[in-house]
Amino acid sequence: MKQIKSIGLFTSGGDAPGMNAAIRAVVRTGLYYDLKVFGITRGYDGLVKGDLYEMDAKSVANIIQRGGTILKTARSQEFLTVEGRQQAYDKLQEAGIDALVAIGGDGTFTGAKKFIDEHDVPIIGIPGTIDNDLQGTDFTIGYDTAINTVVDAVDKIRDTAESHDRVFIVEVMGRDSGLIALRSGIGTGAEAILIPEANLDFSDTLDRMDKTRKNKSSRIIIVAEGDEAGGAFEVADRVKNRFPHYDVRVSVLGHIQRGGKPSCMDRVLASRLGVAAVEGLLAGKSGEMAGLIGPDVCFTPFDRAIKHIREVNPNLLKIANILSL
Repeated sequence: MKQIKSIGLFTSGGDAPGMNAAIRAVVRTGLYYDLKVFGITRGYDGLVKGDLYEMDAKSVANIIQRGGTILKTARSQEFLTVEGRQQAYDKLQEAGIDALVAIGGDGTFTGAKKFIDEHDVPIIGIPGTIDNDLQGTDFTIGYDTAINTVVDAVDKIRDTAESHDRVFIVEVMGRDSGLIALRSGIGTGAEAILIPEANLDFSDTLDRMDKTRKNKSSRIIIVAEGDEAGGAFEVADRVKNRFPHYDVRVSVLGHIQRGGKPSCMDRVLASRLGVAAVEGLLAGKSGEMAGLIGPDVCFTPFDRAIKHIREVNPNLLKIANILSL
């Protein structure tokens, strides 16, 4: 195996709070081990175009607390082609970059695996996505911040709901994963949580609403945007049809969940995985994602990591059901 003297670093896919903390950790760990570190801007698009610059300790100063990503992120149609990936490889060769650290989610790692298969470039992934839907890590970078953002927003919404005796349907992100909805729903005391993994009959939810305490001054229903019951507005229509006397309102939190300062948990997680990614490359690893399982950092092959989590913890569903009485 070729000795690694220089690494490239990029963020890809949707931004997530804590990505900057991961960037900081990768850069400073690389410098600690006497490596050159190059930041690649706008993900795979920057890789294809050769948009990169050498980073030093100062270039990542005062970013650990910032949301978003200083390296930017973008989609790349060119990288989806064989020619585009060849061009990306040529740019790495020109810059003298021996290995890559990719921060992102399943799309990022799918692209990385393809790149390794064609050009044998060592790549380690760091899970940066608010959805927490990757195998091989208990939590992804950005998830903790996102659910706390939802909790903060729903707490404020409940103040209004209580004041006006309203039912609020709150839609959160999670087209393919309901983990944001499930944890934030438990954390806010939601009366109902609708997520795609549970595959619940919404009629049962309506029956439950009719049987539980009818003197509640407010009700909160959390809906993952991908739930089979439909988006928040469709859910609101069904609630209105069943309970025409309810004052029903909808709040779609949208991209507010992606932004903001990362929580302490996300900063520490990003720091640990950033260090692990560089050390993993130096130890000869490639095609794997660094993750945290229990107290330990572990490495999971990309093809396993990108298999979405299709089942949620049944105990969490049970808890949500019990506590919504």
